[in-house]
Amino acid sequence: MQHRDSWGFLTERDLGMDREAIKQSLASHVEYTQGKDQYSVSRLDFLQSLSRAVRDRLMDRWNKTTQRNRRPEVKRVYYLSLEFLMGRLLRDGLVNLGLLGETRAALEEMGLDLDDVLESEWDAALGNGGLGRLAACFLDSMATLGIPAMGCGIRYEYGVFRQSIVDGAQVEGPDNWLRYGNPWEMPFPERLFPVRFHGRVQPRRDERGRTVFDWVDTQVVMAMAYDVPVPGFRNGVVNTLRLWSAKASREFDFHNFNRGDYIEAVHEKNATENISRVLYPNDQVSQGRELRLKQEHFFVSATLQDALRRHIVQHKTLANLHEKAVFQLNDTHPALAVPELMRLLVDERGMGWDESWAIASRCFAYTNHTVLPEALEQWPVSLLEHVLPRHLQILYEINERLLGEVRRRWPGDEERVRRMSLVAEGPERRVRMANVAIAGSFSVNGVSALHSKLVREQLFPDFADLWPQKFNNKTNGITPRRWLLGCNPALSRLISSRIGDGWITDLEQLRRLAPLAEEAAFRNAWREAKRQNKLRLCRRLARDPGVEVDPASMFDVQVKRLHEYKRQLLNILEVYAQLLDLRRGRPCDRTPRTVLFGGKAAPGYEMAKRIIRLIGAVARAVNGDPEASRFLRVVFVPNYGVSLAELLMPAADLSEQISTAGTEASGTGNMKFALNGALTIGTLDGANVEIRDAVGPENFFLFGLDEPGVREVRARGYDPWTYANADVSLREALESIAGGELSPEEPGRFRPIVDSLLRGGDTYLLLADFASYRECRREVAKVWADPERWTRMSILNAARMGRFSSDVTIANYAREIWGVEVQRGGEGGGR
Repeated sequence: MQHRDSWGFLTERDLGMDREAIKQSLASHVEYTQGKDQYSVSRLDFLQSLSRAVRDRLMDRWNKTTQRNRRPEVKRVYYLSLEFLMGRLLRDGLVNLGLLGETRAALEEMGLDLDDVLESEWDAALGNGGLGRLAACFLDSMATLGIPAMGCGIRYEYGVFRQSIVDGAQVEGPDNWLRYGNPWEMPFPERLFPVRFHGRVQPRRDERGRTVFDWVDTQVVMAMAYDVPVPGFRNGVVNTLRLWSAKASREFDFHNFNRGDYIEAVHEKNATENISRVLYPNDQVSQGRELRLKQEHFFVSATLQDALRRHIVQHKTLANLHEKAVFQLNDTHPALAVPELMRLLVDERGMGWDESWAIASRCFAYTNHTVLPEALEQWPVSLLEHVLPRHLQILYEINERLLGEVRRRWPGDEERVRRMSLVAEGPERRVRMANVAIAGSFSVNGVSALHSKLVREQLFPDFADLWPQKFNNKTNGITPRRWLLGCNPALSRLISSRIGDGWITDLEQLRRLAPLAEEAAFRNAWREAKRQNKLRLCRRLARDPGVEVDPASMFDVQVKRLHEYKRQLLNILEVYAQLLDLRRGRPCDRTPRTVLFGGKAAPGYEMAKRIIRLIGAVARAVNGDPEASRFLRVVFVPNYGVSLAELLMPAADLSEQISTAGTEASGTGNMKFALNGALTIGTLDGANVEIRDAVGPENFFLFGLDEPGVREVRARGYDPWTYANADVSLREALESIAGGELSPEEPGRFRPIVDSLLRGGDTYLLLADFASYRECRREVAKVWADPERWTRMSILNAARMGRFSSDVTIANYAREIWGVEVQRGGEGGGR
């Protein structure tokens, strides 16, 4: 019997959740959606068909979630992020619907392997690193906790780039992830909003005698919505990730077309749609900077127009917008939302400035993600004047009122005024987007305890003096659904067999594993799960990049975005020093070890790309050395992303979290590794501090200067030569690299790296921490030689990671910032 609602629509019960129903849905989509039969069907057809079969089972939940959130009492969260690094979505859907087992059985009966189908899905290329992956974890937790929330970003056609390694060097190519379509997205061509650029501002008097501003002669780009479902874990909630795609306001110019100028006829369309073409265009050139500014305005404008439309339909007034909507700004990229909401309220809705500011400044909450002043986003005033002239006027008005308040509080303190101004004066005047976000938000949070302390005391102390109530900490977290249940089935089964599966939504239950660390049988089973994960990774490495490694060796892993402060250079420098010690006959560690690197360097970041090339050169030297290769291997795994992380993190024995203390805001890779039983070697930086506190100092390999120590070394005048000359292994490694021993065909290739350390001041104190790092690695080797001790430490690391669930983080956001209730079922953000 079929179940239909009053409109005649089928309900979720008709689709069925058993293997026979899944087989029927899969076969139906193969024939009627893909247009194939049993003779022509391909693995891609199976992927598309199975994805649609799962999406079908989400639709009724999705629509019901949307309907519930049309109730007047509901407050919505809009999570604005330039990145959402979602990874593959099919397994997430199966896991969260509770369909993984039935689907695997259904496909086996059809002669198919579910893992083969899952492996054929491309990662959604909507992000680059930790910022985007954090946003994806947060979406999962918001849905699982039943929070009415919507992620808002850009539907990038090509994403950041696809990395390949050619002759040791990074080569960027397009990541054409939409080549075969995206079965998860729902296009809404009727959900279209105009986004404006350029033009000029024309003041006039309105009928009430007020001065109003018309933004005229603008270029208009249309923003079209594509929705992706975000299911909660078995709670009936399906929230929405809404991605905006740029569409031309007209397809082509008929005048040029009729003249025979076909290329020029579509030029405007192509130029317009470039806005959603690529994530992070190269901002080393002026066109790239302008395009990135346009991207940021494009998605916040579309999101705000969409939110105001929805709010007016439900509440008939914007006076209570701040009571029914909150916009979380994930870093400074969405900070243009502050002047854009003011423009919409003042210019488009005719509201007064004071009334509009009272609403807008209670709508926004800002998350800061960096402690590096040079990484805080700033836009040249000249560029804003060219691209967004009305917004620049609004920013000037906000700034004037802000500085007036500062001068009243601290009369005569013009240095404070200068620091707090939204506009940095200088040869090129620039707008400080972090200051804009702080001024326009009711909450400002850091993402680890140390980071939030540095934000208050070092990065923005003047704003913390003015508005202490705004500043708070929300330590980042990770979703256990993807980062243990999904990516590590062997360990997940072992854990659930002993403590049940309540940990999936309450990660603190992993504490019940701690006593099991003393059971020999459990330790053996834990090691076997790790061995299976290492064998799985070995098979992948044999295919790409074509390297054989020993699964019995220690898997020592550093995978993250390439940046000097993350200090991949420290890691590879120590490896090379070890090789030279071996060749020079000096004592060296012979622990069997496979050192794995992965990560992308920004296309315009030449030093990071040079470090990748150095890693490749050291890998060739080590792997090609008859003696060293017996116990040491170095591998750079290309095109690091979410799906590769899901193989690397369960297989890792040692997690390298070695950034300079005081530079990493939080990090979430450190949490993922520890949750999967890897031990951490790291500094007291970012969330490492809290991880060490949680797992216990005895279960964490600590080295290096802490943040006060870093400041002290710099204050007394840091001389990197002192450290280089004091350590013969370090000195010889630097001399060898600078002298071209690793690059005889181009002897000067790596000299800039050594110069940055010895002559460039060694900004991130690699040489100061080298000896401590080396000694800590020796301690790691000693513990590795005792498998029982290592396994106990591994179990305790995983057991004590409960506080780092993104469910905990999001519950804190909901309670302490957003003012929304957590409900594990029955709510959600819908559309």
